[in-house]
Amino acid sequence: MATPLQANQLALAPLGAGDLIDRAVRLYRRHFWTLIRIAAPPVLVSTVGTLLLTVSSYSAAVELRRGDVGLTLLLFVVNLMLNVIVMGGAARNLITHLLWNEPFSARATYRNVRARLGALLGASVIVAFWLFLAMFLALFAWALAIQIFLMGGYAAVGIHNRWIAYAAAIIGVLAMSFLALLLFFLMVKFIVYVPQVLMVEGRGVFDSVGRSFTLAKGNLRRLMAMSLFHWVAAYSAWTILIIPLMVYGWVQGVEISPNRALTWPMWYAVGYNVVTQASTILLSPVSMLGLSLMYVDERVRQEGYDIELLAARQLAPMPNVHAAPSVVAAATAAAAARPAQVSPRPKYNSPGSPLGLR
Repeated sequence: MATPLQANQLALAPLGAGDLIDRAVRLYRRHFWTLIRIAAPPVLVSTVGTLLLTVSSYSAAVELRRGDVGLTLLLFVVNLMLNVIVMGGAARNLITHLLWNEPFSARATYRNVRARLGALLGASVIVAFWLFLAMFLALFAWALAIQIFLMGGYAAVGIHNRWIAYAAAIIGVLAMSFLALLLFFLMVKFIVYVPQVLMVEGRGVFDSVGRSFTLAKGNLRRLMAMSLFHWVAAYSAWTILIIPLMVYGWVQGVEISPNRALTWPMWYAVGYNVVTQASTILLSPVSMLGLSLMYVDERVRQEGYDIELLAARQLAPMPNVHAAPSVVAAATAAAAARPAQVSPRPKYNSPGSPLGLR
């Protein structure tokens, strides 16, 4: 039977962005191979699809290869849904490991996934739709703002110093890009806890979406910081892995610029895709760890889960006040003599705990 961790092993306190990133990195280092095994299956599915698409495109005319955008988008959606599904199973496994010292393993993660595969599939569809809606609105707002800014720039052609005009254009584009990115994260933040709520609290799909909306208060800066860290780390890993391939391709006379991808030989295109997917396997667990820690942190901030967990660890059961004093004394003495135990928990939900972990 699993026993709770000691209080000093998991300090349940409100965490800032830096603390969340630090804990995610430490957990990543501690469970590196387990996390790689968890992240590998969905990425391998995407890798196989990408490789098949690449090979098939080289067997067709170059003009037909331009029509692969739709299939690439479909592969991206499938990969996103698979990652959401796996994230749900891993989040429950990780949280029970952190709070109750249960084993953290790929087998336990995929056992959780099988138990609620239908609900996770529905949640992944909703998350994917919401992400694409947020992306579309952010890009639309960015394009509209750029057009308005350019129209204003045409009205200011009377500026004689071209360096001032260039600087104003660059600052304006950067400002519009930041505002579009902010709009994207303002929408995305509402659905980042859907797989965690569904698996940890045992709620339904739409109830999990509503619950994620409720928990999303005040998490914008931490979500943006976590996403920025993940993007920088992923780009760094990709750069380290891709440089040897690019150098070898350049020596062989390959136009290594991504803008010339249609001219790449098959071996270089396949190697490029494999390296890209390898960097995804290495870094995708960071997002899962960060979002799971943010989920627990939101419960601590909004619902005082740290107090509830501490009480569950420290307090003995309440005696029956309606029993005779001798019975109460005997029961109290017997309870004091017995070692502390944790009552078995139901599989997914428990009305006595907001996290459903007891």
